[in-house]
Amino acid sequence: VPVDGSHWLSMREVLDSLRHRGHEIVVVAPEVNWYIKPSKNFVMKSYAVPLTQEEMKKEFQAFLQISFEEGSFLTRFLKAYKGMKRLGEMSVLSCEWLLKNQELIKYLEESKF
Repeated sequence: VPVDGSHWLSMREVLDSLRHRGHEIVVVAPEVNWYIKPSKNFVMKSYAVPLTQEEMKKEFQAFLQISFEEGSFLTRFLKAYKGMKRLGEMSVLSCEWLLKNQELIKYLEESKF
């Protein structure tokens, strides 16, 4: 169950190597993500989340914008903290929706994931 972004970009190479060594790879990812896309090197199982691609992009861009704002350190720190908190909430929400997807959970249990 990868984390989207730079974590996935590094992990994908490891998965490709494992696949070439004969391992069966199953990747579980939310339908809304940036980089986690189907591949011939693994089986991809996705699940719905209550978030659109546009909403995710907007949240991330708002967080990045803080880096370019002027103001006191404390003001920028508090904004960055709020942005990190919001991104964390989005990750938790994604995990909750994964656990609520009974069909996917059943598949994972039956395949001894």
